[in-house]
Amino acid sequence: MNAGVWIAIYIPLFIVIFVVLPQYFNMQRIINLKFKKKKGLMIMANEAIEKCIGKNCKISAGSYGTNIVGKIIEINENWIEVETKKGVQFINAEFVQSIGIIKN
Repeated sequence: MNAGVWIAIYIPLFIVIFVVLPQYFNMQRIINLKFKKKKGLMIMANEAIEKCIGKNCKISAGSYGTNIVGKIIEINENWIEVETKKGVQFINAEFVQSIGIIKN
């Protein structure tokens, strides 16, 4: 076999094994770390929201929903129970962007 055949066969294999696969595995590792951090932040968010139980608040869900003004009654897992003028509403805590306490 001449050198051209060896290059045509082994250079693409070399590129896949030593260039493409390490980048792919590194990207997968980064994505997994982001998901783990996000899961940790959700627990912290619920702990921060628990400080507002029993207070009148304005909850903003950003582009995912509307602003809700009412009294936070309870927090179960990822759901916030809010008593408003219309009645009791439930909000998914994952979509909450900000909570402001309203002073009377």
